[in-house]
Parts: sequence; structure tokens; C-alpha cells
Amino acid sequence: MIDLHTHSIFSDGELVPAELAQRALAAGYKFVAITDHVDHSNIDFVIPRMVRVCAQITDAGKIQTFPGVEITHVAPDQIADLADEARKLGAKVVIVHGETIVEPVPAGTNLAALHSDIDILAHPGLLTEEEACLAAERGIYLEITTRRGHGFTNGLVAQMAKRFNAGLILNNDAHSPSDFVGRTRATSIARGAGLNDDEISEMLENSQRMVKKLSV
Repeated sequence: MIDLHTHSIFSDGELVPAELAQRALAAGYKFVAITDHVDHSNIDFVIPRMVRVCAQITDAGKIQTFPGVEITHVAPDQIADLADEARKLGAKVVIVHGETIVEPVPAGTNLAALHSDIDILAHPGLLTEEEACLAAERGIYLEITTRRGHGFTNGLVAQMAKRFNAGLILNNDAHSPSDFVGRTRATSIARGAGLNDDEISEMLENSQRMVKKLSV
């Protein structure tokens, strides 16, 4: 299994990165990205440390760990610049915290993110046709999430992705050990979003494609 959206104590997660990786490994995951929440206040603090610790964890040889960020609650017109800065600082996975219906994310975040150099739009909420079409055009993955609350709109995201041929990716948005739900529960959640077995397989292959790209 692969999880490309997780959080450590460098933002609002419960675990230091080494324990996060070990807990993920114990739950059956072979690849994780640690993508802590960032804005202008902490991006230059979080990424260099995550680059270093992810390399150390990966060098131990049990689980491959990628440094990343989740740009969160940032004004839409500032997202592109932060995404570029994240890349320059060494983030391999750049996620934007989408317009989930359970948080007051600034309106326009989804569109601004999809016009930026990012990999994944997380829990995009009430995804519009324009946003789904843009995600497909730009090759940005839309997230199906196993996380409570954020997953309320998984069905709409799946439906819109299918209509516009946008790529989907399945993540836990893990903040604690219990959030690593494993293959059985993750695929059940995906089925609950209206995806069939072939579509779920394609979504899981998208994670593998990302890992292959990140591992180069």
C-alpha cells in the first residue's frame, strides 16, 4: 500500500516522522509521503528537516519515505508562489488543501491550486466541472480520502473525475496510527464513493506511477 498524504508533529499529526513511518510499515504500507501543513510561516522550517529525515528513514531500507507539504488555508493568489518555493526547498510531493466542506477554506483555492505546480488536490469538496476539467488537462490528481469529514464528498469527486477523465488517487490523510486503514477498508471506502473494481485498480496504479516518478 501507498499513502502520499500524511502528517507528523511538524504540523498537526501525533507522531515524529520516524514513528509515523514505522506505524505505516506495521500497517502494511511500503511507501509514504510526509506532507505537513505549511504556509508562509513555516515552509522554510519544515521542508529542509523533512528532506533530511525522509532520506534517513529510506536509507534504513524498510519503507520508502518522501518529503512533501500540504499548502493549507493560504490565500488563493499566493498558492502558486508557495508551491514553487516548496519545490525549490526539496519537496517531492506538493499537495494543496482543497475546499473541503468541513473547514472554512478560502473560496477559489481549488482553481488556484490547479493552476499551480502541484501533484495532488486533496479533499476538494464540492468539485466543479471547471475544476475537474482543469485537473484532467494539467495531470493533477484529485484525492479520494479515507479521512472522516473530508470524505463526505468522495462520491461527487469520483463522479466528476469519471466525467472529465481526471486522475484519482487514494490517500489516508493520516494524522495518527489508526488512520492507516489498510487495503481492505480503503477499497471499501472507494467503492462507497461509487468506484468499481477496475476504477479502484486504476486509482491504486496512479499511486504507483507517482512513486515511480518520485523514486527516479
